[in-house]
Amino acid sequence: MPLMKIDMLKGHNEKEIRDILDISYRVMLDAFDAPEGDRYQVVTQHEPYEMQVLDTGLGIERTKNVLIFSLTTRPRTTEQKQAFYTQLVSALHEKLGIAPSDVVINLTVNSDEDWSFGHGKAQFLTGDLK
Repeated sequence: MPLMKIDMLKGHNEKEIRDILDISYRVMLDAFDAPEGDRYQVVTQHEPYEMQVLDTGLGIERTKNVLIFSLTTRPRTTEQKQAFYTQLVSALHEKLGIAPSDVVINLTVNSDEDWSFGHGKAQFLTGDLK
């Protein structure tokens, strides 16, 4: 169950945003072996002056297509994380032409007790979800 937040510069049309959401969802399902329907995604668009995405000294050049993926998720293996990074960058580049250098990904891990999907219940703890 990741909560996926995607930050981008304003200017993407509805189809582009839907494609980014669909691609990242499919990659997440595959890389994390998550169940179909485990979809929680939020897009926030920003003015250019509201996003500063530098390269941490790596020599990475960014364009106006830069995307920041922030996922809050249950624990994942190193292999799952690396698969997600690789597959997401590859799929976005192949299907939408987004440069691999324009994709920044951050995973924040939490535990089952940190999730409530509604009704004030912790469904992972009550056994409603596994």
